[in-house]
Amino acid sequence: MQKNIKKIGVLTSGGDSPGMNAAIRSVVRTCAYHGIECVGIYRGYQGLIEGDFKEMGPRSVNNIVNKGGTILKSARSAEFRTAEGRKKAYDNVVKAGMDALVVIGGDGSFTGGLVFNSEYNFPVMGIPGTIDNDIFGTSHTLGYDTALNTVVDCIDKIRDTASSHNRLFFVEVMGRDAGHIALNAGIGAGAEEILIPEENLGLDRLLESLKKSKASGKSSSIVVIAEGDKIGKNVFELKDYVDANLPEYDVRVSVLGHMQRGGAPSCFDRVLASRLGVKAVESLLEGKSNLMVGLLEDKVTLTPLEQAIKGKSEIDRDLLRVSDIMTT
Repeated sequence: MQKNIKKIGVLTSGGDSPGMNAAIRSVVRTCAYHGIECVGIYRGYQGLIEGDFKEMGPRSVNNIVNKGGTILKSARSAEFRTAEGRKKAYDNVVKAGMDALVVIGGDGSFTGGLVFNSEYNFPVMGIPGTIDNDIFGTSHTLGYDTALNTVVDCIDKIRDTASSHNRLFFVEVMGRDAGHIALNAGIGAGAEEILIPEENLGLDRLLESLKKSKASGKSSSIVVIAEGDKIGKNVFELKDYVDANLPEYDVRVSVLGHMQRGGAPSCFDRVLASRLGVKAVESLLEGKSNLMVGLLEDKVTLTPLEQAIKGKSEIDRDLLRVSDIMTT
């Protein structure tokens, strides 16, 4: 391995996701294993601009593999979007003696790293951390598996109430641009309908499906909706529409919101974070840059950051068919 890199900085940026701490731990301990220094950067790119750094060693990441959120905090930095802000950041990394950067976050975070590299030729490696699973070049992003388990657990509890009171529940989950959480959690929780941005079910078909459910003897129903679904302006508009057209239903809405981001990461996310952290550091030591580490067919792979940002994460068409069959 090349030894020109002596110190690596690590930051978390954008929305937090379970598994970020496990990834930080992996980066820090991989650096220690290879005898190089690691610097934690607080509050993402804003901390890079302000020089909010802390030297990190193996013992500084004790007992964080099981914790949600991020010990390095996260923030969105408007200043880093400016050339002046990035110049401050570069001056700080040079002053701190950093030779490379590991960015844990989503496509916005990767875009920041890509621009920073293009301006200053500073080595950057990305680790995908977002519960939406909407990054091209990886089958799983950090936090996605944990979020699915959280959502399914919530829907299971909501179904108890729906069954007890013969109610129809619209359950909104995260997914502004992608329906991965809604589709997988909907199948896992046995939802009667699943609405996602990639597939416009249409109001008429939704009503027809709910009528069939009622006619088949179902006394309660769960409809899982990704927040970016295109049928209505929002989940409450859908509720009003169903209230007006199917008065026999007692309709309720549950927006799961930010509880989907929290909680201890699943075993899958902890292992994934550990694998990706090792690959990110060792790839930098091999002289590689401007890449995202990801998981494809259970193998850790490298994807150009630009491709990870611009590529589109596709919904699983086979799962859509499974969903159609399961909601019959």
